[in-house]
Amino acid sequence: MAEKNILGTAPDDSVAAKWQVVRDMDAHLIDTALVEAAYANPALLVLFPLVSHGSLQFSRCTRFPWSHDLPSIFPHGERHFRVRRLYEPNGSGREHIGGAVTADEAVELVASHLPPGCGPALDGTPDDLKSLS
Repeated sequence: MAEKNILGTAPDDSVAAKWQVVRDMDAHLIDTALVEAAYANPALLVLFPLVSHGSLQFSRCTRFPWSHDLPSIFPHGERHFRVRRLYEPNGSGREHIGGAVTADEAVELVASHLPPGCGPALDGTPDDLKSLS
């Protein structure tokens, strides 16, 4: 019988499998406390996690080029983070949501700024997604 995560899905699910990859990453690639805080949040756990230059980003789809319409968490100094939305749906650029917050606070900021209906992540590309607006 396959091991299950806290949502009860099997690890061969692409979202669950990607979360495991992110959770197994070395601390020099991503803050492990941040990853565990995000993994413990049910709203974020259903999204596809991505790591880039120490940031934790989330996609509404599981295939490249991934969606870039959800808030992301970036390192800011030692043990602090900034939360930003990299691409606004209306094309207006970056939105600063919060800064110099702890891992738990950053996760809560992301979860509280998720648009309704953004999860769970769809097995596909952004072309397969419904608009959030």
